[in-house]
Amino acid sequence: MGLRDRRDVETEVYQPAEDSQLLAEAARERLEASDRVLEVGTGSGYVADRVAVETDARVLAADLNPHAVRQARERGLETVRADLVSPFADGAFDAVLFNPPYLPTDPDNEWDDWMERALSGGEDGRAVIDPFLERVGRVLAPDGAVYLLVSSLTGVDDVVERAGEEGFSAVAVADESFPFETLTVLELVR
Repeated sequence: MGLRDRRDVETEVYQPAEDSQLLAEAARERLEASDRVLEVGTGSGYVADRVAVETDARVLAADLNPHAVRQARERGLETVRADLVSPFADGAFDAVLFNPPYLPTDPDNEWDDWMERALSGGEDGRAVIDPFLERVGRVLAPDGAVYLLVSSLTGVDDVVERAGEEGFSAVAVADESFPFETLTVLELVR
């Protein structure tokens, strides 16, 4: 890996943090070896890698960021460059995992780099969550589940309500509190 490649990893790809660990642990406890799993917005590939290694599930990692796709592939993951779930077949996955950009951000901020896109959730923190919820049901198998990480800064109840509008029931399966926010993993099922 050259100097430019290392800088891309450090500045262009979201690296694992507490939210990544919480999502990976919650998913790992609920998935089985026979499951077909999609991780949307894989970033470094940390969650997809942990789930694949610890459950033997078949995991496909996807991200819009070409630097993230490259880093996830370097981890040995099957990886696709994709915007949310757009290129995937109907009913293809038993589980979909997503740690979305959820930080509420000023609408005047420009999305001029990949790291900002990985963090910025728009004015209400749901600029990416809402379109994801609209589309994810299409790629789920009939008994499939979505594991979605949400911040209290985004409004967990608002996300649960929005998921309900898309035909999902939601239950919190993991949470962790920090000084400025609480992170929650929601399990969404139809």
